[in-house]
Amino acid sequence: MKKIGIVGGTSPESTVSYYLRITHEYTRRFGDYGYPEIIIYSVSFQEFVDWVTEGNWMAVEEKLTEAFDSLVAGGADVGLIAANTPHRVFDEVAARIPIPLVHIVDATADAISVAGLTRVGLLGTRQTMSGQWYSRRLEERGIATIVPVVSIQDEISRVIYEELGSGIIRAESKAYYLKAIEDLVDQGAQGVILGCTEIPFLVSQSDVAVAVFDTATIHADAALAVALD
Repeated sequence: MKKIGIVGGTSPESTVSYYLRITHEYTRRFGDYGYPEIIIYSVSFQEFVDWVTEGNWMAVEEKLTEAFDSLVAGGADVGLIAANTPHRVFDEVAARIPIPLVHIVDATADAISVAGLTRVGLLGTRQTMSGQWYSRRLEERGIATIVPVVSIQDEISRVIYEELGSGIIRAESKAYYLKAIEDLVDQGAQGVILGCTEIPFLVSQSDVAVAVFDTATIHADAALAVALD
């Protein structure tokens, strides 16, 4: 069984959800507590917020590489970044470290394909929704994405950074997100990607009529599969 290395802290809330999902899902499947060993490198979230806001992706790449170097030194056999937005530099980081990384978009694309969908809405940080890197990777798998207009992207992103990243859940924010999802469905979305690992704390499948893709859970399950392989 492979040892999993997680770069987390972006935010702490979702990092905890990864750990719990991997360990609980293993026990659910196998009935014991023999889940993979997990090492977590928790970065400073503020640094990443600043770098992403400034568009300083080189700093993001350097810090992620440094974090994975530490995880490799600790014995990690496979790694993952417990957040969507830092995947903007996934390929650059993966090329610099000696262990395989599990890509959150690839895992999500697998889940969308299994569901038989080809057109989905995308919610996340402004950098995730407006950047072409996320939608392009999905497009390579035959999946088209629809994103909200810029003004809605800004509010969705504000809620992520100012509320969800600190564990703050507000009914008015949930209502806003559900209306944004409704608009995406009206535009032809067959399902919706919760493309920020904090959004599932606010919105779940039970709130939405179309398929919802919880990227944190999907990514954690993909990492567990690699660890067990």
